[in-house]
Amino acid sequence: MFKTKPIRPDVGAIDTLIGPQVTIRGDVVFSGGLYVEGHIQGKVIAEAGGRAVLTLAEQGSIEGEIQAPVVVINGRMVGDVHALERIELATKARVQGNLHYKVVEMSAGAQLTGRLVHADALAAEHATHDAGPVPEAWAAADA
Repeated sequence: MFKTKPIRPDVGAIDTLIGPQVTIRGDVVFSGGLYVEGHIQGKVIAEAGGRAVLTLAEQGSIEGEIQAPVVVINGRMVGDVHALERIELATKARVQGNLHYKVVEMSAGAQLTGRLVHADALAAEHATHDAGPVPEAWAAADA
């Protein structure tokens, strides 16, 4: 009745691969397709103005913040995710943090410990009572 769909790096190609034996401590700025099988401790930020897709594989992990148009998670994420377009949580996704999204898709088995915050709700919150800075990627998109 229900079909499981395989995790995919989305519509675009993979431009950068962080392999399973790699650990990066520090911020990563990328464009195009970034596929993470390793571990990142720091922010992962897509360059403003371009098409960017971040895919976190089942064995991969990120401890920090993500800012990208499209984010596909099937691994372990600790921190907030800011997606300008879409977030997809695959079956093995384990997320501890808030998801800021326009469109979200969750597969059966995905786990989220945090809040789902729709982009319109965030914009309304900032308009009514200045709740703090808007993520860099969103500020660039609004300009």
